[in-house]
Amino acid sequence: MIVALNALAHQTAAAETKAARRNILFIITDDQSPLDLKIYNSSSQLQTPNIDRIAREGMVFDEAYHMGAFVSAVCTPSRHMIKCGRTLWHLPIAPEASQYCPSNLEQVTIAAVFNRGEYDTMRTGKPGNSYEAANRLFTVRKDSAGRSGVAPEGSAWHADRVLEYLEQRAASTDRDPFLIYCGFSHPHDPRNGTPELLAKYGATNHDDPNTLPASNPKQPPLPMNYLPAHPFNTTLLPDQRDETKVSGVWKNRDEGTIRNERGRYFACCENIDIQIGRVLQKLESMGELDNTYVFYTSDHGIAIGRHGLQGKQNLYQHSWRVPFLVKGPGIKPGSRVPGNIYLLDCLATLCDIAGISPPQTSEGISFKPILSGQRESIRDVLYGVHCGGTKPGMRCVKKGDWKLIKYDGDRGAVHQTQLFNLAENPDELVQEHHDPQVTVLTGATPQKHQLNLAMDPQYSDKLKEMEALLLSEMRRLHDPWRLWDQPDDGLTPPNDPAKKAATKRP
Repeated sequence: MIVALNALAHQTAAAETKAARRNILFIITDDQSPLDLKIYNSSSQLQTPNIDRIAREGMVFDEAYHMGAFVSAVCTPSRHMIKCGRTLWHLPIAPEASQYCPSNLEQVTIAAVFNRGEYDTMRTGKPGNSYEAANRLFTVRKDSAGRSGVAPEGSAWHADRVLEYLEQRAASTDRDPFLIYCGFSHPHDPRNGTPELLAKYGATNHDDPNTLPASNPKQPPLPMNYLPAHPFNTTLLPDQRDETKVSGVWKNRDEGTIRNERGRYFACCENIDIQIGRVLQKLESMGELDNTYVFYTSDHGIAIGRHGLQGKQNLYQHSWRVPFLVKGPGIKPGSRVPGNIYLLDCLATLCDIAGISPPQTSEGISFKPILSGQRESIRDVLYGVHCGGTKPGMRCVKKGDWKLIKYDGDRGAVHQTQLFNLAENPDELVQEHHDPQVTVLTGATPQKHQLNLAMDPQYSDKLKEMEALLLSEMRRLHDPWRLWDQPDDGLTPPNDPAKKAATKRP
């Protein structure tokens, strides 16, 4: 009898402990710049009251980044890093994966780890350009790549799947904590907005390559750092999809095309916000919201006209940075921090707040101390990569207010360096932004010092410092390439024919 009572007490205590553990709702969008949300840009016309609520009731990270990409589909390595917590060159899809990545890594990704931690795991999102081996381990999986602007498809479809899951949970006696990975397929193109939201932002789902979209005064204005063309080749391949093949845009960078596309983008972003509101309302009605950590982010940013670019294959702040918000138990409402986090830090952090030991394969740093108000950032230096086109491609490094970007590609035809003080030049304006024909379009008059400072003798010491820092990060993180003005360190790049021949099996 005593044994039975002890067993019952143990089961009851275990159930109460499990019930007290925090739920997690991890929301991720596809191609969204933080600079289009009011919480990061007060002049933005985009209306997102539910995202604003998460910020108001939680914490805003001002310095959150994806580490980069070695392919044109930037979302692919980004989503791998989120799932496994590993740095860019240590991913299972990295060029040197056999050297730096353990086998069967999917068994220590988010779903696998939380399944073993006795969480119920559910995901919805796009099936492509992601981490399939990790995705299939979620207990409940509902994926779709549809981007229709007409409900129940598109963003509404993903919200409906989460609501179905929550309704099933409410109807059951399940008391396990849950981890829901809610991935929206928008605002990635084609940016087919709902009719009412397109009308709100004066946009049309234009897709005729032979005509320009109609202008409308309701369309969002051009961004301050708009350019009709980038000043130099950004080392991309000539047929890079997101730069030249976005339906309704293609190679056009004129005012009308960009403003219409930004209107479509805003319509898709607001629709996501509406769907988030539905999910938050459901959690609230179930009495679960106060016990749930809500994360909001994106896999990377996007240009849509900034710097004469359309896609995400660049390392300017609008595309390298990501929005990042968290609300939940113990987080001070309305708080704001730099953070200096990568998306790859998410796995370690999710484990930390759930009381689960992070896998030893994770290279991320938990930012739970930031969420609890003990710290404001977790690192000093941030490193970024894009080499989805010609190699070595682009690299950047940031420390404090200073940021360096270097470009090396097009078979040696492109060697460019940019140095920005982001405190004085947050939009990374260059000489071309000072052109009167551009300022008439943007309505912005840059200050004289808002320039690329790399060629200014006054900043030669800072340039050397940042270039040394970049090389140090490239070495530390096992970057397999070196730029034209760096020591080669005896590396044989992964795409070198000699290396391929040497490693070719008989």
